[in-house]
Amino acid sequence: MKQKNVIYLFLSFLICTLIVGSYSIYYIIQNSFALGLSNAYSAGLALKEFNAEKLAKYNPSTQRALDVIHYLLKIDLDTQKKKISGDVTITMNINDPNAKLIPINFYDNMVVKSVQINGVEARFSRETKILSIQKNSIEQDSVKVRIIYSGTPKSLGFGSFNFETHQNHPFVYTLNEPVFASTWFPCVDLPDDKAQADIYITNDSCCVSISNGRLISIKDVGIKKTYHWKTIYPISTYLIAIYSGKYKSFSQKYVSVTKDTLNLTYYAFESNLENARKDFSDHPEYFKVFEEIFGEYPFVKEKYSVAEFLWQYGAMEHQTITGIGSNFVGGNKFFTDVLVHELAHHWWGNAVGPKTWKDIWLNEGFATYSEALYWEVIAGHKALQTTINAKFGTFNDGKLYDPGDALFGTLIYNKGAWVLHMLRKEIGDEKFFLALKEYLKLYKYSNASTNDFKKVCEKVSGIKLNQFFNQWVYNGEGIIELAYDWSFEEANSEFSFVLNTEQLQNGYDIYKFPVEVKIIYDENESETKILRIENRRQRFNFILKKKPKNVLFDPDKWLLATFESRND
Repeated sequence: MKQKNVIYLFLSFLICTLIVGSYSIYYIIQNSFALGLSNAYSAGLALKEFNAEKLAKYNPSTQRALDVIHYLLKIDLDTQKKKISGDVTITMNINDPNAKLIPINFYDNMVVKSVQINGVEARFSRETKILSIQKNSIEQDSVKVRIIYSGTPKSLGFGSFNFETHQNHPFVYTLNEPVFASTWFPCVDLPDDKAQADIYITNDSCCVSISNGRLISIKDVGIKKTYHWKTIYPISTYLIAIYSGKYKSFSQKYVSVTKDTLNLTYYAFESNLENARKDFSDHPEYFKVFEEIFGEYPFVKEKYSVAEFLWQYGAMEHQTITGIGSNFVGGNKFFTDVLVHELAHHWWGNAVGPKTWKDIWLNEGFATYSEALYWEVIAGHKALQTTINAKFGTFNDGKLYDPGDALFGTLIYNKGAWVLHMLRKEIGDEKFFLALKEYLKLYKYSNASTNDFKKVCEKVSGIKLNQFFNQWVYNGEGIIELAYDWSFEEANSEFSFVLNTEQLQNGYDIYKFPVEVKIIYDENESETKILRIENRRQRFNFILKKKPKNVLFDPDKWLLATFESRND
């Protein structure tokens, strides 16, 4: 997911245009303004709808015995009454032979008309967010649970279900992340319980209805139309989506590295169609870059689509069908990085999903660093530096792993990207990109934890990374703050050089890291030494052949650090 504060959009545009011209403005906007919806909205989400205690009640431990294989969703939209009629069948295995109840996530404002297990009516009870279904037989270990219901879904989180209008036409869209799929369909709403899905959407005949996977059929149902979408690749419930409105569409073809022809289909409102054609036109280039870096597009047998929608805070990487707010479609390609970010999620977040929400940086940090990798391929190493430096921050608001209710702040996106940037330097380019491909290979179409990723990097690189992950991911807050001073004495045409360093930060006591130090001489000459910082205070001694003029720490900006000279 990529979010922006639209209030400052025009001001940001002016600032960024002056700074980077036609190259790319998005990462400057991201650096200047928080990646939240707005401070008030984000705080409301954090405090009221998502915390560890509520999450434990929402996903009780007994859900871990369930393994969903397939969702059959039939959703009939009544846009006039702002209601839906749902008929959902969940095929699942039950791995606990002693389980008597099947706990399904589903909000209790929806009216349940019938619950069946394998075609037989079943008893059930309800709590606010849990539908507990009594098994008909204790021996049942593989079941089809059918739930027929209706009502007006709550719109929670970032807007989990929305009945709106656009230019006097009905428009419906969903956005489930992180735990709000159950506001409109019953499910096991865990990120690591992936399943295949068939999704039927029935709406007014004027509306085009879009969802995940491949379009199987469009059928007239009286004065309505039903669109049937099918995903053969496993999908997390938070990535299941519906967009339904009066869309116009256009297409491109992309030939994958696997030689498969991939359909790229784009959906836009008629009033914005030409802008969308311009803004979306570079997707074949995005695909080419990411397939070169990461490997084949993971959903090549289905599609990739981008659809304009009315969520005006950014974009969302729904599997095979990215949604982007209409305010970000202007025909000027100002938000290329948004599109690049969401496409990258199809490797990092969708194909390889997070094991738990504690691992959300594996989604957002990876997709954010992918923006920098894209520009590195397109425009060279300086573009990599410019992009990652625009995401620099002090990040004093928490730890990267298990951020609590702060799932979608700059810490997760930008510090996550910087951690990958530093990891790349730590293990070297060749091993870093091999590790990404191995990580994808091992966990594609499933889920991975932070520790899973660490183990892959250690195996590929042959380097123990406990210290790196402890200080940057698990335990450390903030960044390195290093003060230094230097002096020298001349003797026998040589220079005895002394360099003192002191770590000043409070978020983590002693960072241990390598750092390049550039010693600058007269006549634009210099040499670079690699130091290993291991202590809070440290002294280094060198014998130099020339008189030093200045010292520059981390000249190529590989470290999430500030450096303060005490010589000034």
